[in-house]
Amino acid sequence: MFTAVPLNLPSYPAKISKKADQYYIFDALRKKHLLLTPEEWVRQHWVNHLHQHYHYPLSLMHIEGGLKLNSLQKRHDLVVYNRLGQGILLAEFKAPTVKITENTFHQIANYNSQYKIPLLLVSNGIEHYYCRIDFEKGDFTFLSELPSFG
Repeated sequence: MFTAVPLNLPSYPAKISKKADQYYIFDALRKKHLLLTPEEWVRQHWVNHLHQHYHYPLSLMHIEGGLKLNSLQKRHDLVVYNRLGQGILLAEFKAPTVKITENTFHQIANYNSQYKIPLLLVSNGIEHYYCRIDFEKGDFTFLSELPSFG
């Protein structure tokens, strides 16, 4: 039986289904049911939260796109684009039981070395970190709140 792990995010009416002893969650972006893993639980809550609370359009969100990093194929968790097609938010999600560590920040920083996106989000559904990158100064600033779209 699926037991919803309480997150430090607003709940939403997730569409959960069961098939052959496996649970699935409906992904509004890809319009299909995905295997319900703890990380997917966090990601789907964030997609909903970004859309409902921060007004990021679902049509500008992209999940699990590929990138090549030091000849290794990697996948980002979520990129949000502006209406000009430029990446404005890069997110890395972990399962609620996974502690956010320096390695998590290294991971998203490595991905962002390819993307050059000014706003980063790291979350395990319990702890959330937001960071603005200043590429000209080669610096970053942690934010107390994520900016709304636009």
